[in-house]
Amino acid sequence: MSHFDTLETRSADERARAIADELPRQIEAAQALSGYAGSLSDVDASSITSVADLAKLPVLRKSDLGAAQKANPPFGGLTTLKTSGFAHVFQSPGPIYEPGGMGHDWWRMGRFLHAAGIGKGDIVQNCFGYHLTPAGMIFENGARAVGAAVLPAGTGQTELQAQAAHDIGCTAYAGTPDYLKVILDKADEMGLPLKIMRAVVGGGALFPSLRQEYADRGIACLQSYATADLGNIAYESDAMEGMIVDEGVIVEIVTPGTGDPVEPGQVGEVVVTTLNPDYPLIRFATGDMSAVMEGTSPCGRTNMRIKGWMGRADQTTKIKGMFVRPEQVAQLVAKHDDIKRARVLAQREGEADVMVVQLETDAGDATAYQSSIADVLKLKGRVELVAPGTLPNDGKVIEDQRSYD
Repeated sequence: MSHFDTLETRSADERARAIADELPRQIEAAQALSGYAGSLSDVDASSITSVADLAKLPVLRKSDLGAAQKANPPFGGLTTLKTSGFAHVFQSPGPIYEPGGMGHDWWRMGRFLHAAGIGKGDIVQNCFGYHLTPAGMIFENGARAVGAAVLPAGTGQTELQAQAAHDIGCTAYAGTPDYLKVILDKADEMGLPLKIMRAVVGGGALFPSLRQEYADRGIACLQSYATADLGNIAYESDAMEGMIVDEGVIVEIVTPGTGDPVEPGQVGEVVVTTLNPDYPLIRFATGDMSAVMEGTSPCGRTNMRIKGWMGRADQTTKIKGMFVRPEQVAQLVAKHDDIKRARVLAQREGEADVMVVQLETDAGDATAYQSSIADVLKLKGRVELVAPGTLPNDGKVIEDQRSYD
């Protein structure tokens, strides 16, 4: 298969020279922004010419971003364009606001779709959300970059999804890993043959058993690692050996909470510097854990590879494609005087994510808390009432019990 562009097959020296040219300009552009006034003002931008040099700079955390946006809405003084200069403004839980552009492959997702074999002649059923959050538009923009048509399906209404996939002849799926199975099963139930042959997924873990189930149906399923703030960070190719770092970002793996790079191969927090001139995020800490893989991909792409998502540096956990954060669990407890403590469990039943909310209380009616859980955690979950003092005293309020083997 041809590559998306020549950047993917550069030598290490060519990539290092490009970074030495682009990185100082990006640091200098960031220094001109009010959001970086306190953190980068004393930095000599011309001295930051390599990935190793980035370790001299402070880490920007999600909490820092939120505080900056409250002080200087909506983007915290971290963008080079005015708010009206962007094509879209998105709102993610927090709330955190993200800009979006419609320029060619602004989110750099086209590189992933191309690696998955999607291009002209394909029709992508895009089941990422289009409402407020950016995932739908991120993949829409990627489909445009490779010349594919899009059914902007969003989430829900499974019967209509199956019917549309059949009637339109969709050949590819974009969405969370487990929702494709829901559509396929519904289509089987309705007696509707589908033409979906490729799937590009994100927003949750792609479990090996689920990938194999899709393969057994003749669907090649690959995953990307992206965030609303950064766009595409890394992606799988058909070699399926780790995730290849995108050419528009610089990735470091650091000791959580410090920003200090770990030894090669060690697990640490993913910190990303984006080369997007409109939104120059410098050393943005994702909160995700991963590790660098040795060597390069057999597919011919030469950039660094990471092992994919290996958990969270904090307890924040993604369930059904949505982050659940410790502060949300605290808000849930605060809403009910009779709840002593709470613990959220992320589990799998079949091939779907399940959220279980354990509440320490003397109350006996679990249904009384369903509304609050949906309101605060933004997800529906099963409620288990336990006696006060029953939950483990280990400091955890969110526990991921899913197996990633």
